[in-house]
Amino acid sequence: VQLQASGGGLVQAGDSLRLSCVVSGYTFTRYVAWFRQTPGKEREFVAAVRSNGGHTYYTDPVKGRFTISRDSAKNTVHLQMNNLRPEDTAVYYCASSRTVIVSALSDAGAYQTWGQGTQVTVSS
Repeated sequence: VQLQASGGGLVQAGDSLRLSCVVSGYTFTRYVAWFRQTPGKEREFVAAVRSNGGHTYYTDPVKGRFTISRDSAKNTVHLQMNNLRPEDTAVYYCASSRTVIVSALSDAGAYQTWGQGTQVTVSS
């Protein structure tokens, strides 16, 4: 599996961005997730979507503002980010896992494949 992330940029607080993650190669994945990371901190779970059934999960700080979705026809997972805040500034990574279970979705070590990061910067 290979992941290609895109869509980051520089925006102002309150603006929106949509990140995309194209999944290619061996296509079976159980979950695709987005994580984010700021300098000196560990990668933080943002959201995940189950490949079969489309169930979604979010970290509390983004609930109601971010939406993760999948386009099965295009093997792409999107992260729609609305009402962005300066604290959302980070490098965002998409990741996939064939094995992760719900209770471990926030564990970066449970994901086998990672895309390159895309920078999101939100100015106040």
